[in-house]
Amino acid sequence: MRARELAVEYPTVTPDDSAMDAARLLAARGLPGLVVVDGRRRAVAVLPGSRLVRQIVPPHVRDDPALARVYDEPHADRLCARLAGRTVADLLEGGRAPLPVVDPGATVMEIASVMADARSPVVAVADDERHPERGAVIGVITAAHLLERILPAAGDG
Repeated sequence: MRARELAVEYPTVTPDDSAMDAARLLAARGLPGLVVVDGRRRAVAVLPGSRLVRQIVPPHVRDDPALARVYDEPHADRLCARLAGRTVADLLEGGRAPLPVVDPGATVMEIASVMADARSPVVAVADDERHPERGAVIGVITAAHLLERILPAAGDG
């Protein structure tokens, strides 16, 4: 099985997209993260859901999680307001998580190795066989999808 056969369509965002819209997309689709691409659909980064959550938690609460108890539910419901007026690029500042990329001919072992090495829940598949990092993203393979395809059926061992 090759990457081209495993790749599925996956929502993407660009650095200029609204952070709030990105959060809504992630939540609505139940995704582990978002793929960030440039205007030519080349891989820029992966935006993990945990990074979005980190952006809505005030820094003083991240520094001392015990302070989270003083937030009541109505206030917690307004936490996402911290994303207003911000872009995906703003969320990527201070440490961009590179999006691992494979070529369409990559094997399951190559995909798993790249995913494990990058500690990423997603791997992009690019259309450039020789230089996948320069190619346009044609699909994505998630860890869950990869496991779904390679795990033996229950009871098969």
